[in-house]
Amino acid sequence: MSSTTAQAAVGLLSRERTIAGIGFSRWMVPPAALCVHLCIGQAYAFSVFNLPMTRLIGITQSAPDDWKLTDLGWIFSIAIFFLGASAALLGRWVEEGGPRRAMFTAGLCWASGFLLSAIGVYVHNIWLIYLGYGVIGGFGLGIGYISPVSTLIRWFPDRPGMATGMAIMGFGGGAFIASPLSVWLMRQFSTPTHIGVAETFIVLGVVYLCFMMVGAAIVRLPPPGWVPAGYVPPEQPQKLITTRNVFVYQALKTPQFWLIWWVLCLNVTAGIGVLGQASAMSQEMFPGRVTVTAAAGFVGLMSLFNMGGRFFWASVSDYIGRKNTYFVFFFLGVLLYSLVPQTGAAGSVTLFVLCFCVIISMYGGGFATVPAYLRDMFGTRYVGAIHGLLLTAWSMAGIFGPVLVNYIRQYNVEHGVAKAAAYNITMYVMAVLLVIGFFCNLLIREVHERHHMRHEEADAMGMAD
Repeated sequence: MSSTTAQAAVGLLSRERTIAGIGFSRWMVPPAALCVHLCIGQAYAFSVFNLPMTRLIGITQSAPDDWKLTDLGWIFSIAIFFLGASAALLGRWVEEGGPRRAMFTAGLCWASGFLLSAIGVYVHNIWLIYLGYGVIGGFGLGIGYISPVSTLIRWFPDRPGMATGMAIMGFGGGAFIASPLSVWLMRQFSTPTHIGVAETFIVLGVVYLCFMMVGAAIVRLPPPGWVPAGYVPPEQPQKLITTRNVFVYQALKTPQFWLIWWVLCLNVTAGIGVLGQASAMSQEMFPGRVTVTAAAGFVGLMSLFNMGGRFFWASVSDYIGRKNTYFVFFFLGVLLYSLVPQTGAAGSVTLFVLCFCVIISMYGGGFATVPAYLRDMFGTRYVGAIHGLLLTAWSMAGIFGPVLVNYIRQYNVEHGVAKAAAYNITMYVMAVLLVIGFFCNLLIREVHERHHMRHEEADAMGMAD
C-alpha cells in the first residue's frame, strides 16, 4: 500500500501531470510562483535575527560565549552560495521534471533548514545552523527560485520582462512579511531568561512548508505550441533579441554569458551586503534614533521596494531594453552609494532610507531583468537551465557582499572608527564595483550565429518545440 501511495505521489509531481488543460488561465501561474517566492524571500529578512542571536546566552547583552556578528553573517552567505550552486547543478533537473516537482522539493528543503536551525539555536551549535539554514535551506532557495521562471516566460512570450518580474518579485517581497512577523514571534516566545529564536524558526518552517505546497499544487505548464490569444511573434528580429536557441552548455562558451555573469555579480555584491546587515547598519549609523522595531520596519520597507522594483524595472525593460535598464542601475547606483556616507554625516535618516530604497529597487530589478536578458541572448528553450548556471554569480556575490560589509566594519571599529562611520569606506567600494559593472554591460553584443542550434540538433535531443 505504501509503495502504491508513493508511486501515486510521484505521478502527481511528474511533468506530464503538470500540463494545463483546456480553459486554464495563465494568470493562475503568477500566484503559484508567489506562494514559493514569498516564502523563500524570507532570506532577505534574516538580518533581524542577527543581533538577538548575539545575545542568546547573555540575553540583555552579549556574553563571552555568544556568537559574533561576523560568525552570524556567514549563515546568510552560505545560504546564498548554495542557492546559486544548487540552481546551477539542478537547472536541467528542474527543466526536465517540471515546476511542480521542483517546488515540492524546494518546500521540503526550506522547511527542513528552519527546523534543523532551531535545533542548532537550542543546543547553541552554529555549525548546525550553517548546515540547516545555509546548506539545506540554500538548496531550497536555489530550486525554488528558478522553478517558476522559465514556466512564466513560456506563458508570457508577449511580455517576458514582466513575466520574470512577476516570478521573482515575491522573493524580494518575502522579507516585507517575514521581518515584522519574525520580530513579533520572538517577542511572543521570549522570557526574561530566554530569547525565542528557536521557536520562531519552527513556526516559520511549518508555515512556509504549507504555502509552498499550495504553489506546487496550482502551477501548470502550457501545452506544446501554445501561444496567447492574439499574439503574433515579430517577423523581423530585434536588436539584441534572438529568435534562435543556444544549448545550455554552449552558452558557457560565449562571452555574452560571462559578461552578464559579471553584470549580475557586481550588481548583487553591491546590494546584498547591505541587505544582510540592514537592521544592524541602520541602528549603528543612527544610534538612539533608530530602534530595533524601526530597524525591522526599515528592513520591511526595503523588502517592499525590492519586490516592487523587480516588477517595475523588469516591465520597463520590455520597452527600453535589458541593456539600457542595466545602464540605469549602474549609473544611479554609483551616485546613491556615494551619497550614503553624507546622509550619515548629516544625520538625515529620511535621506538614508530614500537612498537605500531606490538602490534596493534596482538591486531587485536586476534579478528580475536578467532572465529576460538571457532569453534575449540565448533563446527560450534552455533559459531556465542557463539562468540556473548564471546564479553562481549570486553565490559569489553572497560571499563577497556580506564579507566586505562585515569585515571592513569590524576593521574600522577595532581601529577606533565610530560605529556610525564604520560603513563609509564600504559604500565607496560598492560604488567602484558598479562602475566596473557599467563597462561589462557596455561590452555585451549579440551572440554569434556559430553558437546557435540547428533545428536538426534540437530534434535529435528530443527538445523540439
